[in-house]
Amino acid sequence: MSAVFDGWVKVGKLGDVPRRGARCIKSGDVTIAIFRTADDRVFALEDRCPHKNGPLSQGIVHDGCVTCPLHNWVISLENGEAQGADSGRSASFKVKLKGDDILLDLKDVHRAGRR
Repeated sequence: MSAVFDGWVKVGKLGDVPRRGARCIKSGDVTIAIFRTADDRVFALEDRCPHKNGPLSQGIVHDGCVTCPLHNWVISLENGEAQGADSGRSASFKVKLKGDDILLDLKDVHRAGRR
C-alpha cells in the first residue's frame, strides 16, 4: 500500500488485477481481495467466504458476484451478501478508481480487523 488521497490509500493499478479476477492485499490481520469485473468495475471484500472461510480471491467472478471455490457459494461483490438460499456475509470495503489507481478506504478495514 502506498500514497494516501483524501483518506483513501492507493493499493495498486487497475492493470494489476486481471479482468474477472482478483488480487489480495494485507492490512494488519485482514486479507482483502480486490476484484475486477469484465467491465472494469472494482470491488473489495475480505478474502473469506461466510460459509467455511474459503478464499474468495480464488473464485470465479461473474455477473457482479464471486463463486467460492470450496463449496460454490455465490457472494455479491457489491455488499458481500450470500446469494440464493445461502445466508451470511463477507465484509465489504469501500474501493474506487482514480484514473488507473485503485484506492481503498482503510477505516472499514481496521474495523473488520477488530471483530
